[in-house]
Amino acid sequence: MRQAVITRKTNETAISVSVNLDGTGSSDCKTGVGFFDHMLDQLARHSLIDMTIRCEGDLHIDDHHSVEDTGIAIGQALAQALGDKRGIRRYGECRLAMDDAQVACALDLSGRAFLVWNVDFPTTKIGTFDTELVREFFQALATHGGITLHLDRLHGLNSHHIAESAFKSVARALRMAVEPDPRRADAIPSTKGSL
Repeated sequence: MRQAVITRKTNETAISVSVNLDGTGSSDCKTGVGFFDHMLDQLARHSLIDMTIRCEGDLHIDDHHSVEDTGIAIGQALAQALGDKRGIRRYGECRLAMDDAQVACALDLSGRAFLVWNVDFPTTKIGTFDTELVREFFQALATHGGITLHLDRLHGLNSHHIAESAFKSVARALRMAVEPDPRRADAIPSTKGSL
């Protein structure tokens, strides 16, 4: 079963994350940060990865620790659920349009963490949410998931649309990358023999 449960507790956050790579995209995300919960719902729904996420963080300070640490825990859960990555497609990509915004994502479940981030926002806030935290989330996800992740904003005037396009494009690329490859069901998708 390609499932995992991660719990993480620090002086700043207490988080639990469960994922099922072979789900239907159901999500139950409660971090205390409304806009972030909306983005996590998009991540689950469009990747078809079931996600249950609970985070209690130091929101009296700001949202930073909750967003970053949730990214860490999701990355760890994805890596654990993938195991040795036998039989997966490994690579994924998506150019996703949402109204004025278009974001391109390419990713590799290589085990080598790297983030290329070419996404800027016209505002510093989406409601009360700091737009700089979108990058923090994806940096944590890539680092702890062992993902090479490239994100490029091609168009965009509205910060909400840009952020949502980023989450949805990553979701669609993840869906592609974690899917079983029927032509290579028993193979590690690497000439090295391991990932």
